[in-house]
Amino acid sequence: MRKTLFLSLSRAVSRALPAVALLLGAAGCGVGGTGGGAAGAGGGAAIVRVPQDTTSLRTAMERVRPGGLVLVSPGVYRESVTVAKPRVVLRGTDRNKVVVDGEFQRANGITVTGAGSVVENLTVRNHLANGVLFTGVTDEKLQSGRAGGSAYDPLDTVKFPPLKGFRASYVTAYDNALYGIYAFDARSGVIERSYASGQADSGIYVGQCRPCDTVVRHNTMEHNAVGLEVTNASERLYLLGNRASHNRVGLTLNSNDLEALGPQHGAVVTGNAFTENNDDQSPEQADGGFGIGVGAGGARGNVLERNLITGNRAAGVLLSDVQGYPARDNTVRANKVAHNGTDLVLATATQAGNCFTGNAESTTSPGRIPGTENCGTGAVSAAPTTPPLGHASPVAAPPGISFQDVPPPPPQPGLPRARTAPPSPATGLPGKVDPGRFALPPE
Repeated sequence: MRKTLFLSLSRAVSRALPAVALLLGAAGCGVGGTGGGAAGAGGGAAIVRVPQDTTSLRTAMERVRPGGLVLVSPGVYRESVTVAKPRVVLRGTDRNKVVVDGEFQRANGITVTGAGSVVENLTVRNHLANGVLFTGVTDEKLQSGRAGGSAYDPLDTVKFPPLKGFRASYVTAYDNALYGIYAFDARSGVIERSYASGQADSGIYVGQCRPCDTVVRHNTMEHNAVGLEVTNASERLYLLGNRASHNRVGLTLNSNDLEALGPQHGAVVTGNAFTENNDDQSPEQADGGFGIGVGAGGARGNVLERNLITGNRAAGVLLSDVQGYPARDNTVRANKVAHNGTDLVLATATQAGNCFTGNAESTTSPGRIPGTENCGTGAVSAAPTTPPLGHASPVAAPPGISFQDVPPPPPQPGLPRARTAPPSPATGLPGKVDPGRFALPPE
């Protein structure tokens, strides 16, 4: 029962797809050239237009200079592309009509290894691994040898330091076999105003960074196995103003040994909506999770504040120990956690500084959970230190559907002035972050 109800958050070794696909680099990384478009210093063009200057996204990346703009007009681009040069902005002129299509044949749609580079205002769909991947892993042999993540050897973060500086804005990612937008071994980034649906793993994933210096804000995730996933991603990580609804699980915060930099700790989760995550017309979650708003497995020192967490059939918030990592010192306060199967579940061996206060809950498991005036300071409440193990409400996970069969999403709002706005590389991110600006969402 615990396998079904408690989200363990380890990446299952028996995943249907080979783990090599997670970081399989696409072809198309070339040397700079002069090419078409507006000429500029630095060994390439300042602007390369597709298809006006070249019909290929790969060729456009060869021709653009570092710090340049690849501006893509409407069309379906049946190729994979790697953005390897620094500070390049890859932008569609129409978010809904510029489509990078994997045809269920290619692993990744867009792989970004160039520091400070950006993907914005386009759609990625139908890939066998990821829609958009931001990563510091650049060694193709190591990528093909399964470095980092599910069933991998943990990545050598000294040999492969994280990508520094990335941004995804106004991206639509749907029907990809693993992740829609995936930041792995990457830091100093922003994922914003994007939409993800139909991913067989998670819509948006942030993994293996410390400190992350990353903000995930104003995104919508629906009809995925997991809406938003965080694994071994810690310190200065902010999840703000997102909506994860109608997935199987809304948000997961995970620690495990399959990736480096465990345990996960120090994320701020504020102003989000995790509602109605009971979608049977979505891909199955690998560990059987279903009907959970927020599941934290082995997570430490996170703050969940002013979030709307309602209508999840199994549990609103579930904190559990996992894989030898105890869930410790997590603060759950001033949220609206109501109308869930069980609103608050503490499934840990000890209370270990976890505390809950001001969450408007009506049901908890165990019946008495720690809540202190100093909630969030790591102080353990006066309740027994070995409480009975909490349980989520019993909900059987229904069969899922193939990621290939999730319907396409409706059109999404585009980047203003996409044809004319100057490129803005991902440098100096995320800038000043103020979680206090994010209020509790309305129901």
